[in-house]
This record gives sequence, C-alpha cells and structure tokens, in this order.
Amino acid sequence: MTVIVEPGDPRTPEVRSLIEEARALMARLFPAEHNHHLGVEELRGPDIRFFVAREWDTTLGCAALAQRQGYGEVKAMFTAPFVRRQGVARRLLDRLELEARHLDMPCLRLETGDALTEAMALYESAGFVRCEPFGDYAANGSSVFMETPLT
Repeated sequence: MTVIVEPGDPRTPEVRSLIEEARALMARLFPAEHNHHLGVEELRGPDIRFFVAREWDTTLGCAALAQRQGYGEVKAMFTAPFVRRQGVARRLLDRLELEARHLDMPCLRLETGDALTEAMALYESAGFVRCEPFGDYAANGSSVFMETPLT
C-alpha cells in the first residue's frame, strides 16, 4: 500500500463523507454530550492543521492537529473501515506528531472514547499514556484522555 499523507480540505466530498461516517459511529457509541467533534468549517480554522491519507485518488483517512495553548490536540482522526489495521491511522498520527514538532509543541493530547479499544491501542503503541482531562473537557464516564511528550 502506497499511502501519502498530505494537507487536505475537509470540505471535499470524499473527506466530508469520512467525517460524517465518524460522527455517525460516535453517535451510535456515545451519548451526544460525550461527543466533542469539530465541524467541517472549524476544521478549516487558523489553529487547525488538517491532513488526509490517500492512495492514488482514494481517500483512506483524515486527522487534524489543533494548536492549543501549550500543547497540540489530535482531532478528527478516522480511517475508512476497509483500511483498518493496515497502518493508515499510524501514518496519520505520525504526520500530526511531525507537524507538532515543527510547531515546537511540547506534547500531544487527545480525547477518545472508552469503547474505541483499537484506537486506544494505536495511541498507546505510539507512546500515549492516560492523563487527566485537559482544556475544556471534563470527566464524563466514557471519555479517555491521553498525552505523549514530544521532547
């Protein structure tokens, strides 16, 4: 598989479709008040770096790096079901880490759901460990908070 991860636009039809699929999954798994996704226009904001994984002209996944005060936050991380467990999510995560290092961020943080065991395994394999809620998040019974230093 020849996967390229590059800056992308969340408004394109194939990427928007992935984002909608991710939201539908989260809506099935978690109560609405436990979902913390960004809208398509928010993913285009000046504090967001948005990336897309592709093979040729097929969109395989997306992820965003939100620039926060003192850290970078992983957002909108999702891969198409047909490429799961093939390294696409890891390539997206590696690209976010590279971008965060380029921006001199001291660490990456994320919020995920306790039902997303494969995602948590990916994050743990990349050096993330559980941490306390950060930013505007609060403990809610299903959110899992993780971070990894970039030093």
